Amino acid sequence: MDEKTLQGQTALVTGATSGIGRAAANALAAEGATVIVHGRDAARGAEVVEELEAAGADARFLAAELGDAGQVRELAAAAGEVDILVNNGGISAFGPTAELDIDRYEAMFAANDRAAFLLVAVLAPGMAERGRGSIISVSSMAGRVGLAGGAAYGGTKGALEAMTRAWAAEFGPRGVRVNAVAPGPVFTGTATPREFLEQLGATTALGRVAEPAEIAEAIRFFASPRASYVTGAVLAVDGGRTAI
Repeated sequence: MDEKTLQGQTALVTGATSGIGRAAANALAAEGATVIVHGRDAARGAEVVEELEAAGADARFLAAELGDAGQVRELAAAAGEVDILVNNGGISAFGPTAELDIDRYEAMFAANDRAAFLLVAVLAPGMAERGRGSIISVSSMAGRVGLAGGAAYGGTKGALEAMTRAWAAEFGPRGVRVNAVAPGPVFTGTATPREFLEQLGATTALGRVAEPAEIAEAIRFFASPRASYVTGAVLAVDGGRTAI
């Protein structure tokens, strides 16, 4: 485990200024990858870059609003040659279907699905030309479990998993592996109330909420040569919630 299995590779992690994305950036950097930290807040991005550099990694920050297609394309162009893409960034909103604002619905699909689609469209062909690459998308148990108030958000994650399987079929023959992780409730430091997360955590087989680093370990695995024969998979990292 001391070997830096991602040495010489570049990873773009969206939504990397907090939570799962930040933990994933640290995990990939620990494996030797150069990390492109994406986010919206330059100050928070600089903080993560400094954190990674202090640990001996190479890192830089790129800003973009994932809900803006033009900015996503600019992000992909600025990133350049990428070996590992982690589609983590996005937004969530829960509420009764009849009351959910349609603009919020569309914003979620734009940030959670369209952004990933555009990044893959720009970056995956280069991976295929080089004959290697790994794409990991962060889904959610909400894409598999019926949650009251979660129709729209769960829909974005179900779509992301469907795209993961399609991309695996499309790019796999040219050496690009495409997988997803589907976390359960995670303490990410977002606006989601802690009480709500703890209630969800209590429904899992392990009876608790996850920490971002636990999800990042699954992302690290998929990015590494240890997952060399794994593609088109969606790994539940949800404390057993979808198994019971």
